[in-house]
Amino acid sequence: MTHRITRHPDTDVTYEAECLHCKWKAEASPDSAAVDVECMSHTALSNHRGFRRICTSFAMVVRAE
Repeated sequence: MTHRITRHPDTDVTYEAECLHCKWKAEASPDSAAVDVECMSHTALSNHRGFRRICTSFAMVVRAE
C-alpha cells in the first residue's frame, strides 16, 4: 500500500515571527507578508534586525490512489 502526506483539510498555513533580541512576537497570520511588515515595523522602532520565522501547517497521511 502506498501513502502520501497532504495538508489536513479545513486548515491553513500560519506564519509567525519572534525577535531574537527581545520577547517581541508578531501576531500569527495566514499572510506571510503581513508578518514580515510587522517585523520591519519592530526593526524601525527597536533597531532589532534578527527574527525567527515560523511556518506552521497541519498534515495527514492518506492512501495514494
